[in-house]
Amino acid sequence: MDKPIVLFKDLGLIDYKFAWDYQEELFRQNLEIKSMLRSRELAGNNLIAGNEKARYTTTEKALTTQHYFLICEHQPVLTLGKSGHIENILISEDEMETKGIQYFKTNRGGDITFHGPQQIVGYPIFDLEKFYTDIGRYLRSLEQVIIMTLEEYGLNGQRSKGETGVWLDANVPGSERKICAMGVRCSRWITMHGFAFNVNTDLTYFDTIIPCGIENKKVTSLQKELNRHVDYDEVKNKVKKNFEKVFTVQLQLL
Repeated sequence: MDKPIVLFKDLGLIDYKFAWDYQEELFRQNLEIKSMLRSRELAGNNLIAGNEKARYTTTEKALTTQHYFLICEHQPVLTLGKSGHIENILISEDEMETKGIQYFKTNRGGDITFHGPQQIVGYPIFDLEKFYTDIGRYLRSLEQVIIMTLEEYGLNGQRSKGETGVWLDANVPGSERKICAMGVRCSRWITMHGFAFNVNTDLTYFDTIIPCGIENKKVTSLQKELNRHVDYDEVKNKVKKNFEKVFTVQLQLL
């Protein structure tokens, strides 16, 4: 059986708003296609003549949603999820401006997080109805992509009960540290937003927030855990490979 095609694009180092707008456009296109298919399904049920039914069926097959996977890194930016608490931002707007940090309140799940250079940010725009209609399973699959990537560097990535993302020493009180944050949006089973995996990320930026609204837990990076600078492109390629494995898909350049 052929694997589903996922159109892939590496956007490089880009402004957060550009990536958000790009996602929204792909997300909107898929929602419109779903709406059209639903309308045609309802209309098709009312058709009587056989030739009209055949014509409808042929047109329907030519119209389908598409899966996308975007990877990028951002200029320094704080993003707050729709259920997040602004008090988890520990600096003022003036301080943000001084430090060159942008700020956006987004429509994803989760609380406050930081994006910056040398952090792999992944944005899958999937039609989950073509996989499974289970958002929890989808999040666990995204976590698994990062867990498998960490394993290739000799690190034991873990899940923390009730806390989406990937951790190290998740069950060791006082030693828990998050290496990958996640937050998604899903409407009519179309997804957007995704994960942020710290590779050689400047972790001092996380001192300006309570990451993900979780107090008394640390944030880490691949660089910090390995005590060396890591080849960023190498990590991206491993993430792509493991993404294909976990979701059983084939990435194709967009």
